[in-house]
Amino acid sequence: MASAADTKSGPRDLTTGPISRTLLVFALPTLGSNILQSLNGSINTIWVGRFLGEGALAATSNANLVMFLMFSGVFGFGMAATIMIGQSMGRRDVDGVRRALGSAIGLFVLMSAVIATLGWIFAPALLRLLATPADAFPLALAYLRVIFLSMPPSFLMVLLTMGLRGTGDSMSPFWAMLLTVVLDSALNPVFILGLGPAPQMGIAGSAMATLIANVVSLIALVVYIYRRDLLVRLRGAEWGYLWPDPALIRVILSKGLPMGLQMIVMSASALVLIGLVNRQGVVTTAAYGVTSQIWTYIQMPALAVGAAVSAMAAQNIGAGRWDRVDRIARAGVILNLVITGAMVVLITLIDRQVLGLFLSSASPAIPIAQHIHIVVSWSFTLFGVALVLSAMMRANGIVIAPLVILFISSFPVRIGFALLGLPHLGADAIWWSFPAGSIASMILTWAYYRRGTWREAKLMVQPSADECLESVSAETEPAGRMTPTG
Repeated sequence: MASAADTKSGPRDLTTGPISRTLLVFALPTLGSNILQSLNGSINTIWVGRFLGEGALAATSNANLVMFLMFSGVFGFGMAATIMIGQSMGRRDVDGVRRALGSAIGLFVLMSAVIATLGWIFAPALLRLLATPADAFPLALAYLRVIFLSMPPSFLMVLLTMGLRGTGDSMSPFWAMLLTVVLDSALNPVFILGLGPAPQMGIAGSAMATLIANVVSLIALVVYIYRRDLLVRLRGAEWGYLWPDPALIRVILSKGLPMGLQMIVMSASALVLIGLVNRQGVVTTAAYGVTSQIWTYIQMPALAVGAAVSAMAAQNIGAGRWDRVDRIARAGVILNLVITGAMVVLITLIDRQVLGLFLSSASPAIPIAQHIHIVVSWSFTLFGVALVLSAMMRANGIVIAPLVILFISSFPVRIGFALLGLPHLGADAIWWSFPAGSIASMILTWAYYRRGTWREAKLMVQPSADECLESVSAETEPAGRMTPTG
């Protein structure tokens, strides 16, 4: 059982203490945040679908695709900043933590302002590029334009929560996500229907709820950071760090772009596969759609463990604790196999009941969905192994190799297997392409990890003698003192 000290908010030294227990306690709030985010999307979809109908759902689907592409790039840059923060944290360079976060915030403010402005102007062209159906176009445009306005606070929330995780704090991001979900879910019907003093905005009301939730949560998180005097706060001359440092920005862009491209590769692969599934008929497409919803939750433990492993490994690499690095990878792999494996077994035992949440009990899609689940779901444990090992290498700034491996496993292997197997196996070729891709990804990632050259990379930001001296002084202050997990 975790002690109270293990679960409190605030920066945490991940370079000491028992590895498996520390990793589990650190990963659980991240898993909770992922679940909350998915639930928020599901709840908002229910509001839009029930109050506004199928046309509004189609509109949000098209707009959300644009949003995902925008956030793919932001995620990569945020992850690069997180690794820099983690490495600085590991070597007790408190000033380095604040410099990295300050430069990232400055970059994100400029980038999000430009994207929001251009997005508002070119939203019609983007929707036409996606071939948005004519009857859904006005709704999608109204929704997307407000969503673009919500990007600056959304981007900053992503960056701050990822930065906090880099310092070893996964609880503060959890509370911030909980507040966002509660506000967004509660405000959706208020602005869609115009309840009380709120204006009736229809589909734009759903986006307005998201905008307000993000702004309020961002303000609350900033106030919380300063009230608790957390490590990432800036004071006095440190406010100058918000002016992007060219050296740090080069690192963020060079490392963040490949990580963002990984998400785009995954999206492109998914789009190709859904095209193949659509050719199998509407019943098969429906079955694939509901199993995809289930897989979202099955993959969450691996994503949470991967994020925890990346932050923990970055701190240990920054501290020069290479004696712990392989042990962190081993603990992450075991934790993924246990939690993801348990999720697969549990859902398999009650798969008909779970599928019944999305389909009627008499639906012909249910047996097809059960078959798809049996063929595919176990392979997510292998996906998790590859994800953990990739996270280890990213913690030392290695980003090209994971991108190349993902591309190979997604296109030549997964898509190639499906295309070549369709004439012989029918739809089963599509389902078995998932295990084929996961096996290839795991083997290639493990081989590159074992090769060991990724360990020879330099720290993403080299500390100067002056910075090290400043960080030693900072550790004597309440805001700079590290809290061991014990």
